[in-house]
Amino acid sequence: MFKRKITLTQKRSLVGFSFILPWLFGFVFLFAVPLIQSINFSFNELKVVQGGYELNFIGLQNFKEALFVNANFNRILTESVGTMAWTVPMILFFSLFSAVLLNQKFRGRVIARAIFFLPVLLASGAISAAETAGLISLTGSSEIAQELGKMQSGFNTLSLITMLENAGLPIWIIDYIVDAVTRIYEIIRSSGVQILIFLAALQSVPSTMYEVARMEGATAYESFWKITFPMVSPLILTNIIYTIIDSFSNSTVTQTIYETAFRTQDFGLSAAMSWLYTLVVSLILVVIGITVSRKVFYHS
Repeated sequence: MFKRKITLTQKRSLVGFSFILPWLFGFVFLFAVPLIQSINFSFNELKVVQGGYELNFIGLQNFKEALFVNANFNRILTESVGTMAWTVPMILFFSLFSAVLLNQKFRGRVIARAIFFLPVLLASGAISAAETAGLISLTGSSEIAQELGKMQSGFNTLSLITMLENAGLPIWIIDYIVDAVTRIYEIIRSSGVQILIFLAALQSVPSTMYEVARMEGATAYESFWKITFPMVSPLILTNIIYTIIDSFSNSTVTQTIYETAFRTQDFGLSAAMSWLYTLVVSLILVVIGITVSRKVFYHS
C-alpha cells in the first residue's frame, strides 16, 4: 500500500494545529454561540419575559446610545486607553530588567525567581476570593494593614523629584519615573508572566554569541543592545500584546459593561458597549502589532 510522505513543513503545521486544538474545541463548543448571541443582542432591545426573553430589532440605536447618549462610556474608554499607554511600558521595562538580572548565575537564583512570581499568585482570583470569604488573611490584622499603609505612604517623593530635576530630565520623564516608583507593587504584580517569557527568551540565546562578542572586545552594554535585545525582540512583541490584553481584561470599562447588563438590565446596550470595546482593543493591537513587528529580529 502506497504511503504518502509528510514533509517537514507539514509536520510542523500538524504540531502547531495540535497545540491550538484544545482552544479550537473550547471556542467552537463554549464561546462561539455566546459570541453570536452578543452580536444579535447589540442590534436589539432585549426584554426579560416569563420563560425567557424577547428581542425587538432597533438597528444601531444601542451603539448610538453608547457613543453619544451615555455620559460615562466614552470617558471611561478614553481613560482606559490612556492608562494602558502609560502603564504598559513600565511593565515591559521592569520585566525585561528583572529577567536579565534573574538570568545571571548566582546562589539562590531559583528562590529569587519564585519571589518575583509570587505577587502573581497572591493577586490571583482564587487568593482574592479566599481572602474575601474570610478563609485567609494576608495582612493578619487591621493594625498590620495600617502599618503597611504608613510604610508605603512614607516614601519621600520630593527628594526623588529634586534629584531627577538636578539631573536635567524633562518634566514628563520625571512624572513617569515617580509614578512608576510609587506604583512599584502594582508593576511587580503585573509582571510575573512577562518575566517568565523574557527568561525563556534569554535562555534561548546561544552562549557562543556572547563568547564571540567578548573576544572582539565588546562591553556588556554593547552585548545587550547588539545581541540580547535583538534576540528577545520577538518575545517583546508577545509581551506587548499580552500586557495590553491583560490591562484591558479587568478595567473600569469591563465593570461598566457588567453593571449595565446585570444591574440596569440593559443587555442590548451592554452588548453594544462590549463590541465597541472589542473593536477599540483590536484596532490598538493591530496597529501596535504591525508597527512593532517591522522592528522585530528573527534569528534563523
